[in-house]
This record gives sequence, structure tokens and C-alpha cells, in this order.
Amino acid sequence: MMFQDRADAAARLADALSTYHGSHPMVLAIPRGAVPMGRIVADRLGGELDVVLVRKLGAPWHAELAVGAVDESGWIYVTPFAEAVGASPAYIEEERNGQLALLRQRRALYTPRRSAYPLGGRTVIVLDDGLATGATMIAALHAARQQQPARLICAVPVAAPDSLALVRGHADEVVCLYAPASFRAVGEHYQAFAQVDDSEVVACLAGDAAAGHPKPARPLRRQRGGTA
Repeated sequence: MMFQDRADAAARLADALSTYHGSHPMVLAIPRGAVPMGRIVADRLGGELDVVLVRKLGAPWHAELAVGAVDESGWIYVTPFAEAVGASPAYIEEERNGQLALLRQRRALYTPRRSAYPLGGRTVIVLDDGLATGATMIAALHAARQQQPARLICAVPVAAPDSLALVRGHADEVVCLYAPASFRAVGEHYQAFAQVDDSEVVACLAGDAAAGHPKPARPLRRQRGGTA
């Protein structure tokens, strides 16, 4: 399965999540790439959008390989293979502290005039643009679970099968559109996979910033042919 871009993937996810339309779900997007997707899904389902701030802990010799992840509280998830790739406990702690500092900066930038929305008793959908190791999603689900939502859903367009299996134990429901046995990287399943910058994240969140109410749901016009 190939997605045109994140908007196409978000539209397909919204269709798969349509059972939650009208339940005023909270969509928590993992920055930065998933936030524009979260805006689409939240609008389509008549919900609210917020960010769940987590950061992967990169491997010592390959920063893009996640050996774990940390949430805003400082809680960390460490992958089973972390030590095998040279991520010692001391290294993990150093990486954790660095990523926590970045999370504090992002919170101040993304939601400067409010705290994160409360999740207790709500349907919460945690969304990312794909799962590679699953580390950041596990940290995001853990952070959301601490607030005792009524139902916690993980939603992704594409995932590595092994990572999907790991994530299932942390959510009440997992919605994944495609989990190919030959998975290598999230970006390989998008025709266009442009970087998302901080200004786009802030703009996507602006619709819910004033009073905690969602923007009116609107239909999404699917693109036909070509790439964005």
C-alpha cells in the first residue's frame, strides 16, 4: 500500500475510525509529522486535537534508530535491543535528559497559553504517521494512559509487524491500515513525505487553542493523481 502523502493517509485513517464520529474524541498527535494528520482526523471525527510530547532516544551510532523513548514526565521505554547496539544505562540517561530539555521547549512553543487538555474519561486516539520500532508510540500511549481515558486507541497508517505486536499491549484498540512483512521505513510508503516544521504544528493546533472546542467537522477533498 502506498499513500500519496500524509493528508491521504489521514483521510484513510479517519474512514477507519469513523465509528468514533460524534463521540468527541481527543486526537493526540505525535509531533511533528503526525500533527497535520491529526488536524484532519480530529476535524473529520468532530473531535479535538492536541499533541502528546514524546521523543525517541537515538542509538549511539545511528540517531535515527530508536533505542527507546521518553515522555514529558521523564518516564522512559527502552527497546529490547538497546544494549546490543551500544546503548548503556548511562547513555540512555544522558539521552533522556537531553530529550527532556527539548520536550520542555516544544511544550512552551506549541501550547504557550495553556496546558495539555485533560483526558480522563474520554476516548483518546494517539496518532503517528507510522511505526518503525514503536518506541515513541509506546511512550505516548503510556503518557495518555496515566490520565485514565475511557478508551485508548493507537492509529497509524503503516507499521512494522513486530512493532505493531509490541504496541497492542499498550492500547485498548489498534487501527493500522498496512503492516507489510517487508517493512523497512515509514517514508517508503508515502509518495511525498515532506518534513513538517514547528510553524505548521502551531497552525494545526490553533483551531483548538482558544477554548478547548473543536473546529467544525468538514469533508476532506481527496487528491486525485500526482503528489503534493
